Amino acid sequence: MDMHQEEVIAALAAHGFTAQPDECSSEWVPVRFAKEDTSMSRAAVECYFYSDGELAYVHVDGRLGPQVTCEGIRLIGRVPSQLAQEMEAYATKNDFGLRFGPTGDICCDGFQLELGAQRAGDHAVSWALFFVAGDDHSVTRDNAPEAVWHHW
Repeated sequence: MDMHQEEVIAALAAHGFTAQPDECSSEWVPVRFAKEDTSMSRAAVECYFYSDGELAYVHVDGRLGPQVTCEGIRLIGRVPSQLAQEMEAYATKNDFGLRFGPTGDICCDGFQLELGAQRAGDHAVSWALFFVAGDDHSVTRDNAPEAVWHHW
């Protein structure tokens, strides 16, 4: 996550994503990304940058986002209960603690991400929010842009 805005835009462009800056936020510099052949009505990936251009948060959409894994666990587009079971099994096997995020979804201590669920027709699928936490996950999580908690 130690990247600046130009580096992120270039890295995602190399994978076929087009960037669209979002001028709506006063606190963050958000940039939305979609595959080149799809509409920008819903972003596949949203990145939030500090005013100096440093990357702070990456939100990957559960329906449109690219597949992302953490410690071998597939995170995006999953049935939330199955993902929770896998997280719990990983935590037990590796002696990690578990925590519940603001949306009530389970995650392993030490993972610098939050998980959530969004509707996909009559089903729910998982999304992920990545961030740099340092030693106190709650500070970073509590400062996340409000928009990341409202994806359905």
